[in-house]
Amino acid sequence: MPDLYDVAAIGNAIVDVIAPATDDFLAANKLDKGAMMLVDQAQSAALYAKMAQGVETSGGSAANTVAGLASFGGRGAFMGKVADDFLGEVFRHDMAAIGARFENAALIGGPATAISMINVTPDAQRTMCTYLGASVEFTDSDVDAAVVEAAKIVYLEGYLFDAEAARRAFAKAAALAHGAGRMIALTLSDGFVVERHRGALMGFIEGQVDLLFANETEICALFQTEDFDAAVSALRPHVKLAAITRSAAGSVILSQGERLTVKAEQVEKVVDTTGAGDQYAAGFMYGLSRGRPLQQCGQLASLAAAEVISHYGPRPQVSLQDLAAAKGY
Repeated sequence: MPDLYDVAAIGNAIVDVIAPATDDFLAANKLDKGAMMLVDQAQSAALYAKMAQGVETSGGSAANTVAGLASFGGRGAFMGKVADDFLGEVFRHDMAAIGARFENAALIGGPATAISMINVTPDAQRTMCTYLGASVEFTDSDVDAAVVEAAKIVYLEGYLFDAEAARRAFAKAAALAHGAGRMIALTLSDGFVVERHRGALMGFIEGQVDLLFANETEICALFQTEDFDAAVSALRPHVKLAAITRSAAGSVILSQGERLTVKAEQVEKVVDTTGAGDQYAAGFMYGLSRGRPLQQCGQLASLAAAEVISHYGPRPQVSLQDLAAAKGY
């Protein structure tokens, strides 16, 4: 099977609404700052009505990563579920516009396309309230075997662990990928996801995952410790390769007993941290898929994360390929 894609990603297909907010607004609406919480359709509509004017853009963690990959010049595919509605068409159009394959059939007669309301406080922290809608209707039947087998890396979004059907899809994708000699990557997505599914995640990591992405909060939650170095030490026996982000402190890469440290790229002003982890994964996997050394993979990842936190929105606004060339990466 030829390498048609650098990365094929499976995740929630979501349209993001990103707006500025104050800490008082979060408190008044009982929102946990910096966290992601799930809401139903009625709660989603009520919060949307209260939010400040914002920016609407196609999102979803894994889809954002595919967008970053495309900005580097990589070849990406996305698998996820949208409804047969206006926002579903917006999402489909946006994926086509970046040159990514997205061909899953739309859901008819079920929940609406997913939407995530992201309130960004002046310190650039994002607080997310997500109505998953049609995205949780993704099942193993939506996994395209031909796409999985033609991708160098198959990237799975941890948020999907909230849906049992999606876990079966993960298992199918992992079996197909490994059967074709492909790499499986997983992002833990959120500390609350880890808290809800620690056991299932650990089992999947140990049995199926070749590359793990996490941030400091998530990896500490996985091993129930507040000590980062202790969490890293605990992770070592369970993974072949891991990239762990630490915001301004950069990131740590674990591989075959080796521990590499990558500095964070400097940013003049942090505006919105939405999508930082997604773009880090994009840069890292782009480098890995092109055979770059791990240190350079980390540098590409940090470059992509720095670009996205310098503006509102979870996707690059300038060419990451050009930024990398200017840096000599």
